[in-house]
Amino acid sequence: MNNSKVMAHLGLLAAAMALTACGGDSNNSSNNTETPDTSLDTPVVEAPQTEEPQNEDVTEEARFGAFTVGVLPDTQGGSDATGQAHVAMHPMDEVLKHQLAAGVDLVIPVGDLTDKGSAVEWEEWTSVARPYKAQGMEFLPVMGNHELNYSYTTGWINAMREFIPEDAVHMPGYEWVNYYVIRENVLIIGLAYYNLPLAIKWIENVVEENRENVDHIVVASHDGLIGAKYGLTREQIVEGTKDDDWVYSVADEIRAFFSEHDVIYVQGHEHQYQRSLIARDTAQTAFPSGSTPEGGNYRMNVYTQILSGNASYKGYEFRYGERELVQMIVSQKNATMSKGSDHFDVNSSVLAFDNDRVDYSSYYAEHTAQNNNADQDFDADWHLMDQFSRTTNRCETVIYPNNIPEGTRAVMVFQPSYVTDHCLADDGSSARLVGGTNDTFNRTDTRTRDMGYTPGFSRAETLTDLTRLAYQWLYQYHESWTPNLNSGMRTIPDGEAGELLIPEVTVDLKEHVTLSWTPATDATASDILIVSGTQNQTGMYQGDYGEPKDMQADTGLTVKDGDGNDMAKPAVVLPATATESWDISDAVSDPYAVAFTASAGVSGGSVILAQHNGEDWQPLADASCIIDGMWLESYVDTPPAREGACAEQPLLGYDSDDNIWWTVLNEDAELALISR
Repeated sequence: MNNSKVMAHLGLLAAAMALTACGGDSNNSSNNTETPDTSLDTPVVEAPQTEEPQNEDVTEEARFGAFTVGVLPDTQGGSDATGQAHVAMHPMDEVLKHQLAAGVDLVIPVGDLTDKGSAVEWEEWTSVARPYKAQGMEFLPVMGNHELNYSYTTGWINAMREFIPEDAVHMPGYEWVNYYVIRENVLIIGLAYYNLPLAIKWIENVVEENRENVDHIVVASHDGLIGAKYGLTREQIVEGTKDDDWVYSVADEIRAFFSEHDVIYVQGHEHQYQRSLIARDTAQTAFPSGSTPEGGNYRMNVYTQILSGNASYKGYEFRYGERELVQMIVSQKNATMSKGSDHFDVNSSVLAFDNDRVDYSSYYAEHTAQNNNADQDFDADWHLMDQFSRTTNRCETVIYPNNIPEGTRAVMVFQPSYVTDHCLADDGSSARLVGGTNDTFNRTDTRTRDMGYTPGFSRAETLTDLTRLAYQWLYQYHESWTPNLNSGMRTIPDGEAGELLIPEVTVDLKEHVTLSWTPATDATASDILIVSGTQNQTGMYQGDYGEPKDMQADTGLTVKDGDGNDMAKPAVVLPATATESWDISDAVSDPYAVAFTASAGVSGGSVILAQHNGEDWQPLADASCIIDGMWLESYVDTPPAREGACAEQPLLGYDSDDNIWWTVLNEDAELALISR
């Protein structure tokens, strides 16, 4: 083992301690084939009114300062020739360096900081982390299974005491293991491995006590209910022990509570990146959201789950596949440096909170490092691979890929079109998506696995029991009224072997598209609409180990249809705009249309629909290029003829009869009306 990295970091720590910390005080404060209805009628509802702040000198927009959270994935580094375990110092350092440059205030190391919890490893981990702590970055470490299984509790406390915030509020009986902090309007709860079911009552109490003061809730742990390889539901319920109900009794409660409170759940453990929506009930009853006359906007009954990726010297394949009964995967990337994958990934994810808004960005960098030797060091070449922007006042939907097999019963959620209900702004404006289809999507394979049971010991007494549990908790049973888009036979009982096979499948990823509202600024004549989730997929296809595949040439894996016949998802002809790159920084979405209804007091002659370009507001098109008339869905594919310079500008129209602005876009956007 080359210790030059340790010594270098100790030297850097000494230098950093001499610098003035740059963190502020706030860091330490408490196929549906039917044509959808796209008529642009104005919703006859009154916009919900928000209460005025009690302090007239403090506006809603300025109640809290911005606060940014970074996620550090597993950093265990394996063992050297002598058997000594190490921390993956090179990837860890690159993640923290990236997050420091991104302005991260607090880093969550999501467990498995070490491989064996040895003194050498704690020295290595702290030597990397301390220089960043000295520069103002807070840490909120959570315990992984490698700490739980290999390190004494006192060893964890001794090593992590200096990183766990002094103002952390600890769970009684689980001090230094489960705890929370509040930073600005963000509640951040850290839980040890396997502690989520044990802590849910405490979490509920914590949220109840603090709900009035927080707008965002992040729960971080090493593992979660649903995984790519693991997952408490599979491990402790489907394959669980007889009468051992510590997860079984609260799993539904967890999903319901997290959905109600819009929790963002981040975890490690899986050594691959995945973002998905976890349904409160089932995915096929997690209907798209919109608004009602009585209650205004409402969200889907889901919460966001993020498997944070990798910062170690190993990667895992995608096992067991999408748990489509309750899960909708919107982003998936893994790299195992095996079986056709020629590298590992290191991942860095950032959640930037600013009052009612959160902007999420996740990055990857490829590397081939396998130990801490100096010749394995690398400079990460970061690429944006996933993102979203949303506020607490939003409407949302899941847009399915436009390759749902012909003849599939519609089912309310199987929507490949960019069409939504009205979403209401506080100022009386409203917006909806009114056209376009999701033709550009990503695809991933999973591998075949099996599940077993032991009569008298396991929850399942028979193979039929095990199959039942798998369909009750993980997989969508295929019937015409509940179609499974991944396979007609999601599980296959093998009576001879006494095992339940979970066959390999090809999963087409969905899009989570949100319409969010945030208050107007001095530069806008309306509240601001944020459209997010349309350009995160580019036509990438990877195998179960992360090996590259070509969606336009390679068919999907062979599976069984509902009648037991072999079938495979066909190769896909992608639009010319599909970049087929993991880097989404220059991705182009499929064209989609937005209808923006102005409030009653704002007339079309005085304003124009504009887009924020990152610095200021720019009209979507020149005033002379505005199409006068109502929106037609055919405009997505066949826009009206426009002459001269207008042909190069976004399509923008105004329906004066209903005071509706409409446009066709090919990217996520922030839109508002501005004065002409």
